Amino acid sequence: AHRKAQTPPAAATRVDGEVAPGCRQLGREGTGGEAPGSRARGGDSEEGWGGLRALLQPGARLLSAPPGCGSGASNAPLPSLPSSYIYQKRWVKLDADYLRYFDSEKDAYSKRFIPVSSISRVASVGDQKFEVVTTNRNFVFRAESDAERNEWMQTLQQAAEERKGKAPERTPVPPPAPDATEPGDKSGFLELRGFKHKLFVAVAGDKVFLYKNSEDYRQGIGITYIEMNVGNVKEVDRRGFDLTTPYRIFSFSAESEQEKEEWVEAMRHAVAEALSNSEVAERIWALEPNRFCADCGSPQPDWASINLCVVICKRCAGEHRGLGPGITKVRSLKMDRKVWTEELIQLFHHIGNAVANQFWAANVPPSEAIGPGSSSQDRRRFLIAKYREGKYRRYHPLFGNQEELDRALCAAVTTSDLAETQALVFCGAAVTCATGDPQCPVPLALAEKSGQRLQMEFLLHNKTSETPRLEVGGGEEKHYSVLLPCVTHNGFLYKTPSMAKPVSERKGQEEFSRRWCTLQDGVLSYYENDRNAVPNGEIKAGDIVCLVNNPPHTHGIESTFEVYIESERLYLFGLDCPEAAREWLKSIAKSFVPPHAEELLSHDFERIGRLLYKGGLNLERAKEGWFALAGSTLYVCFEDSERHEALQLRKLQELSIQGDNEVLVLVERRRALYIQGERRLDFLGWVQAIQKAAGSSGDTLSEQQLTEGDVPMLVDRCIDYITQCGLTSEGIYRKSGQNSKTTSLLEVLRRDARSVRLKEGEHHVDDVANTLKRFFRDLGDGLFTRRWSQDWLRATALEDEEAKIGEYRRLLDTLPTVNRATLKALINHLFRVQRFSGDNQMNTHNLAIVFGPTLFQTDGKDYKAGRVVEDLISHYVKIFNVNDQEMKKQQDEITAIMKMREAASSGTQQAGDFICTVYLEEKRTETEQHVKIPATMTAEELTFEILDRRKIVTKEKDYWSCFEVNEREEAEQRHQEGLGTPGGLGAAGHLPKKQPAAPCPGNLPSPVPSARGGAGAVAPCPVPLLALGKPGAGREPNAELSPQSHKPEKEWPVRNLRVYLGIKKKLRPPTCWGFTVFYENEKHEKQQWYLCCDTQADLREWFATFLHVQHGGALWPSETCKVRASRRQQDARLGNISLIPLRGNESEMRSSVAAFATDPLTLLRNV
Repeated sequence: AHRKAQTPPAAATRVDGEVAPGCRQLGREGTGGEAPGSRARGGDSEEGWGGLRALLQPGARLLSAPPGCGSGASNAPLPSLPSSYIYQKRWVKLDADYLRYFDSEKDAYSKRFIPVSSISRVASVGDQKFEVVTTNRNFVFRAESDAERNEWMQTLQQAAEERKGKAPERTPVPPPAPDATEPGDKSGFLELRGFKHKLFVAVAGDKVFLYKNSEDYRQGIGITYIEMNVGNVKEVDRRGFDLTTPYRIFSFSAESEQEKEEWVEAMRHAVAEALSNSEVAERIWALEPNRFCADCGSPQPDWASINLCVVICKRCAGEHRGLGPGITKVRSLKMDRKVWTEELIQLFHHIGNAVANQFWAANVPPSEAIGPGSSSQDRRRFLIAKYREGKYRRYHPLFGNQEELDRALCAAVTTSDLAETQALVFCGAAVTCATGDPQCPVPLALAEKSGQRLQMEFLLHNKTSETPRLEVGGGEEKHYSVLLPCVTHNGFLYKTPSMAKPVSERKGQEEFSRRWCTLQDGVLSYYENDRNAVPNGEIKAGDIVCLVNNPPHTHGIESTFEVYIESERLYLFGLDCPEAAREWLKSIAKSFVPPHAEELLSHDFERIGRLLYKGGLNLERAKEGWFALAGSTLYVCFEDSERHEALQLRKLQELSIQGDNEVLVLVERRRALYIQGERRLDFLGWVQAIQKAAGSSGDTLSEQQLTEGDVPMLVDRCIDYITQCGLTSEGIYRKSGQNSKTTSLLEVLRRDARSVRLKEGEHHVDDVANTLKRFFRDLGDGLFTRRWSQDWLRATALEDEEAKIGEYRRLLDTLPTVNRATLKALINHLFRVQRFSGDNQMNTHNLAIVFGPTLFQTDGKDYKAGRVVEDLISHYVKIFNVNDQEMKKQQDEITAIMKMREAASSGTQQAGDFICTVYLEEKRTETEQHVKIPATMTAEELTFEILDRRKIVTKEKDYWSCFEVNEREEAEQRHQEGLGTPGGLGAAGHLPKKQPAAPCPGNLPSPVPSARGGAGAVAPCPVPLLALGKPGAGREPNAELSPQSHKPEKEWPVRNLRVYLGIKKKLRPPTCWGFTVFYENEKHEKQQWYLCCDTQADLREWFATFLHVQHGGALWPSETCKVRASRRQQDARLGNISLIPLRGNESEMRSSVAAFATDPLTLLRNV
């Protein structure tokens, strides 16, 4: 917005009943620069000088100027102009800063502007004419009348005098100097479409100025300027870019690609400056120390660290971002409007640069301090020492005593002493430490209770802040201090402009420019050509964080690779020769990978770089590791290990992302690795690459996701499901499922079988069976492989059984590892299926008829394929060398399954019987048991059975409870009496726990009240409050959901509720003390409510109240509970075998039923 000056009354004349304007139609002498381009649509909304708005009558005529009339340094009056010269009619505007003239009043951009500050005087030069004299040039105008001329002269003269009285004469915007000015300011020559000659362009603040030449730029007299609040900058080609406004498009072209990138960045900065809001900045700048950068002292800093409470300049803000969000959280004072709440602004008034630097910069040596002109490297060094290491901070007297620090923080947050809180937090006090107060478990709750809003604001922004650590041996980042090997390489490379976003689209060959590149002394430089001595740009090896080798023909150049650097920029290079590109890739990798991780370079990597990770027993501090991805293997060089380790991504048990795409979790062989995203640009690439590598990539067995036993997870999932739900299904594998469901299921399993859970009721056994058959039929190279399949078929011709078995074993050894493991798992499963042929009508011969053509991928006319499968099933033990221990385990499994089927068919076993995984006290492999649970079994009986198996003797005051735990271990339900089938939250198993004094959570007084209510104790998700209605006459206790009224919004019988401790994490509950209420009515309509309590004590009281009402007050164990419940004596063998779990450890579920050497009837007689 332009500053407006007041026009004296003498300057206001009336024309046609209107006040004479500051925007008028005048005759302009026919000299000077033309406006860029043709007339534009739309009008100009700027106010005239003094707010005058009338238009003068037209009638001006064109006049040619005499030689020298448009320029010159003389201030003397010009001689009388000949009347033969013609004037051009121009629309003239005068505002607080410029006198501008346009082709017409509809034009948005002027043909010339004259700074008001450069006008020295205004003089009359004849009838209706006047001259505007500047320090270097004179301009002649003609009005419609002498009166109008006099009014213009008086207004201009007064404006110039007032301007000189308020501000010094305008000085041109200087060209940017390195490390000295704002990165947005830039000036220089550019080509503009529509002009024969280059124009001098200057970016200053929120405007872009156009000048005819550099001389005009120094004098301040230009063509026009563009307000960037309506501008948008877009790259067009290697050297071209467009500045688009609603009125016209300015198409610029720079000298080089590097220069174009600098212009684009400067203009985009101007757009951001124009769109910013200065209200927050002005309020924070109200304090004198906040008007200068807290780190380097630059004036008018417009960025801030909201957790450190310091105001910083743009250049320091860039280095702050490099420290990571755990150290400093950077936000803009002008653009991040939503962040700046009233409390945060007040926090900067109370702490700000003055108080913060009294702590952070209490001991800065003058030799280590930085200033406005310091380089980026010096800033980085200083900020690492100041904030990451805390090298200059004022240590709190309690530093090093964690217990005392936490106690002092709990006391400080109840006062208004923010400086004390800041010192305690950044000297090691835990923001989430335990206060010892059940009503206020953490300091944040104490601050809220005390009404300290600013203390709450400070604690909220520092919940995840890391404590500064001064590491021995220097505190600079490791990758800057490591001595990197000296690598030299040079040659031509194709290159695109650097990018701040991942490459999501294919780049055509025309988007690459050929550059001469050199790698020397740890610097990758690129030049316009091999004759240039000055590089267009440089990339320091120490700044490289990731190197990516793209697949061939990803872009228009055959071989391309990407270089990611610390400052979140991406460079794309390429070559048409794959061998040469590979040499470049290896050379660049050697230049930035440290010596202790150089073993990673021996792999044919697709991506290599450094990332932060957490793993092992120490998960408190993130460490720096080097990673290389090659195929489906992730090689890792850990910080504390000399050799690298390999993670088989296709064998991962879990692959997930936590937080806002900030942590990648890899679980393999019961160990977890947490990879953190320090920089968003390269981390997103890592996540996508690892996810792709961990999935199935083709149609052969080795390209599938695998279990630890090298069986494709797709096969494993189908076999497990049919074992659980389809062994007795009539015509299993012979009946065809629905084609559409089979196709859909196969596609989902091929994409990511790891994340698929087949569930009874959702998937029909025939659809799953058909999916498994189709997978083997469509398998690339087949299960027996094309090379050896004919040998398998020829083996059926051998008449001697022992010779045939020997040949099968020999051929089995020739198969690849994955094929051999898959064949064993499948034949194992088929043998199990044929053991139930009395129910499913699928004996060995029938299975061979179905699977022979499927596995050998034939048309079914060759009987030999079926003969091979039949032989493999019949001689399973000898061919696959199954030992006695494995046979015993499989026999026990078959026995259990057959007994369950027999009991179910005879009616002695209720339909609710199921096999479940039970863990003792905690979920660990060594505490795992698989138990058959009848519908009539009680929680007490299950608990005693598990204790018997583990040979645990209960003491006098030991009380054990049984909890049903859901699939994600986020919620649990205590069982008081019967178990039944798992409840509504998808139970994964049961968990008997020992309680120190009572079977309910915590130590509760007796008797427990029969009802509980109140709004103060519960913070529900999302809105309603939970209360238990008191039992009245003839009325059952009910749960009531009521906002504030006495009339309940919902009413549920408490006895029909399932109450689970815990809430799904993805719902982001406000507290960790929550429970889930599950209700199903007579119509089988299901509802769930998620509710949170303020404290653990409230949660215990609520939960105990639920139990009290549901079980008629029988919360405390009776004396009879100490005596083991008597139950029908089970088969001794059944009580100790490993049954097939519904859910559980994946490796346990892999053990399938095998063939038996004995006759099945003999087996049944022994049961």
